[in-house]
Amino acid sequence: MTRTVIHPAAIVEDGAQIGDGCKIGPFCYIGPEVVLGPRVELKSHVVVTGRTAIGDDSVVFSFAVIGEIPQDLKFRGEQTSLQIGKRNRIREHVTMNCGTEGGGGITRVGDDGLFMAGCHVAHDAQVGDRVILVNNSALAGHCIIEDEVIVGGLSGVHQWVRIGRGAIIGAVSMVTNDVIPYGLVQGPRGKLDGLNLVGLKRRGVSRTDITALRAAFQMLAQGEGAFADRARKLGDETQSDYVREIVTFILGESDRHFLTP
Repeated sequence: MTRTVIHPAAIVEDGAQIGDGCKIGPFCYIGPEVVLGPRVELKSHVVVTGRTAIGDDSVVFSFAVIGEIPQDLKFRGEQTSLQIGKRNRIREHVTMNCGTEGGGGITRVGDDGLFMAGCHVAHDAQVGDRVILVNNSALAGHCIIEDEVIVGGLSGVHQWVRIGRGAIIGAVSMVTNDVIPYGLVQGPRGKLDGLNLVGLKRRGVSRTDITALRAAFQMLAQGEGAFADRARKLGDETQSDYVREIVTFILGESDRHFLTP
């Protein structure tokens, strides 16, 4: 069992649950309803408050504020929470807020994420595994960010937007509509500009599937009929699981329109 180390200048409120092997640096504040898994490390000047749980082996850097109340005028002090998975790296000045009653009550962050300095995860966002938010990017309330998404620096994602697995958002982009899995978005108003081919290749996706994805993108961009009709036709014709994933995403429920090529 690894020894837990809490700096004498840190404040840990009664009721907080601190896992084995945690390291709590100077001038940190940990609220009474916080749960830290084993081997979580908080550098100096970290605030973790609210009904917040942080998973095993995560590291939170200085001046991050995790689990504060939502930046939502409708919030009335209801009991909501923030659930953060394992092995996350949460860098300086990151903010992550608890949920709201109207949004389901829980903000969730998956495993193995990298949240670079100054980025923000708002109330009721649902963030998958291996997500990277680059410096000063922001997710608005109720967003759904699937696994292996990268959001570039100084970019913003509008509330209720869904971003599909493996998509990449270029720097200084404003994303106001849903993004298909493996999509590439760039430009000030977030135009869907192709596929995240670099990410697909790094992930070891076969040439056959990449070819199928390219053909699917062209059909979605230039085919006949409405966007959803083109997606349904793709689903009937394709043999690629990756293309089927895009089709399922497009035909799923959403409060936003899609970014189209």
